[in-house]
Amino acid sequence: MADASANPRFARAYVRMSELADERGGAEHRERLLRGLSGRVLEVGAGNGRNFAHYPRTVDEVVAVEPDGILRAHAERAAAVVPVRLVDGDASRLPAADGEFDAVVYSLVLCSVPDVAAALAEAWRALRPGGEVRYYEHVRSGSAIAGRLQDLITPLWSRLGGGCHPNRDTEGSLRAAGFEVTGERFSFRPQPLIPPTAHILGVARKV
Repeated sequence: MADASANPRFARAYVRMSELADERGGAEHRERLLRGLSGRVLEVGAGNGRNFAHYPRTVDEVVAVEPDGILRAHAERAAAVVPVRLVDGDASRLPAADGEFDAVVYSLVLCSVPDVAAALAEAWRALRPGGEVRYYEHVRSGSAIAGRLQDLITPLWSRLGGGCHPNRDTEGSLRAAGFEVTGERFSFRPQPLIPPTAHILGVARKV
């Protein structure tokens, strides 16, 4: 499974799309997402490792989980300023003992996990008491019309885009999982030919 990819065409396209998004402001979002972290961090859905260069030196280790072999190979070559250990794994079955980590990071990944509730239950299990989830995600629009359009395109979009669901209420899911959520919402246009979409960035604490 180390070299496997469920969707190799999308994985290769994602590498380029993530580079473009970072050039258009995504790198700054990653910097804000990870600022102030310390201790041991579990990053779920690390992709091609675009976060690695933004971790502060106060982090002792990042265990980065990525199920896609193509993206994991790119992540292995990504620059990092702290120790990073890449592992094959699944968001709903994390390679972590109970309470092992100080923080769990999701960066543009909860849109595509098959079962958000199961993934967040695993994050809760892996976090120490008082630990936190750092999240940066695109989500359903606050506009009723735009939200309905997202609902309509989700079945096709999900098939073409590696399982991505553009209409998810991720902060609602975090609250339903028991986390205390503090975040911000903003509009961001990550790609030139895609209209601006709603994004969220924040902290969800295990209390």
